[in-house]
Amino acid sequence: MSIDDIFKRLIERSLSSAVFKDREVLRPDYIPNELPHRDEEISKISSILAPIFRGERPSNIFIYGLTGTGKTAVVKYVLIKFEEYTAKIEKPFKYSYINCRYDDTTYRVLARLADSIGIKIPFTGLSTSEVFRRIINALDGLGIPLVVILDEVDSLVKKCGDELLYRLTRINEELKRGKITILGITNDVNFIERLDPRVKSSLGEEEVIFPPYDALQLEDILSRRAVKAFKPDVLEDGVISLCASIAAKEHGDARRALELLRVAGEIAEREGKSKVSKEHVFSARMEIEKDRVAEVIKTLPLHSKLVLLSLAISGNESKTTGDTYNTYRELCRSLGIDPVTQRRVSDILSELDMVGIINAKVINRGRYGKTRLISLNADLNTLLKALKEDERIENIVKNFRSR
Repeated sequence: MSIDDIFKRLIERSLSSAVFKDREVLRPDYIPNELPHRDEEISKISSILAPIFRGERPSNIFIYGLTGTGKTAVVKYVLIKFEEYTAKIEKPFKYSYINCRYDDTTYRVLARLADSIGIKIPFTGLSTSEVFRRIINALDGLGIPLVVILDEVDSLVKKCGDELLYRLTRINEELKRGKITILGITNDVNFIERLDPRVKSSLGEEEVIFPPYDALQLEDILSRRAVKAFKPDVLEDGVISLCASIAAKEHGDARRALELLRVAGEIAEREGKSKVSKEHVFSARMEIEKDRVAEVIKTLPLHSKLVLLSLAISGNESKTTGDTYNTYRELCRSLGIDPVTQRRVSDILSELDMVGIINAKVINRGRYGKTRLISLNADLNTLLKALKEDERIENIVKNFRSR
C-alpha cells in the first residue's frame, strides 16, 4: 500500500468507527449524569456543603481513597449540581478545581485560584503575598462562598511544604465578606497526620473515606458506560466482566477498568475488527502497563533515575543496597555530579518498590543479619526507553544499550 492509501484508510476509520459510538464516555475526566455505588459519599459531601445554600461557609473537607474510587468524579458531580440549584434560588457561589500534580507550586496554585474568580496573574513577577492580597480583595468584592478543590494535594505538600495550606485555612480571618472552604483530595490516608499541627487543626474539620469498588460494582459501572461508548453488539461476552475482575484485583480502580475497556476497543479498531474480544483486553493490559511505568519513570528526579539505571546494568540479577549504591556512585562520577548518601539511596529504593518499578525483598542471612535484595519489576526495554528521554543521562543509556 502507498502512503496515501494508508492515510486514506486511517482517515476513513477515524471518521466512521466500527467500534465506538462515543469513546469520551470512557475517559477518566468524563462526569456522567449518575454515579452508581456512591450514594452515601454524595449524600455526606452534599450535607457538609449545604450551608452554601444559605450563603454561609461550610466546613473544610478532606477526602481519602485509593486511585479510581470516584473521589474527583463525586466532588465535581456534587458541585455541578450545587451550581444548578444555587442559581435557581439566587444564592451564588463559586468553586475552583486545582490538580496539584500539574499545578505543583504555590504560585501556580494561587494563579489558578485567582483565574477562577476573574483575576489574571502573570506567570512570574509577583510575590505570593501580593497574589494573596489580590485574591482577598476580589473575594471581598464578590462577597460569596468559594470552594477550593485541591486534588492530589499530597503532591503539592511533598514538593513545597504545607505553608500554602496554612495560609488558605487562615484566609477567612482576613476576609470581610467573602468566604473560602478547602476541599482536599488525596490517595494517602495518612497524609493529614504528617501536617504541621497548626494546619491539621484547622484543615481536617470533616473527613470522607471512599472504599474501593468490588468486581460486581465495577462490572455495573462498565456496563452503564459501555451502552453509551460502544455501538450495539460490539463487545463479546465476558469482556466487561474481565475488565472488572482485573481492576478489582488492583484495589477496585474504576479508572483502570474504564481505561482497559477503552484501550481494548481502540486495539480492535486499529486491527479493523468489528468486535472487541477478551484477547483485546489482555493486549490492552500489557500496553497500559508499559505506558504507566514509562510515565512514572519520566517524572522521577535525576538521582532516582540513576539508581534505576544502576539496577538496569545488572539486568535480571538481584543486587543488595550496597552493590546498587556502588554502581550508582560510578554513574555519578561519570556525570561529574555529587552522589547522595547511601541512606538516601535506600529511601529511593523503598519509593521505587512502593510504586512497583522494582522488587525489594528482605532476606535473613543468619549471623550476617538481614539484607535487602533488589531486582527490576519492570520491562528492561521500557525502562531504558523512558530513561533515554532525559538528555542528562541519554549518552549513558545509549552506551549501555549498545553493549
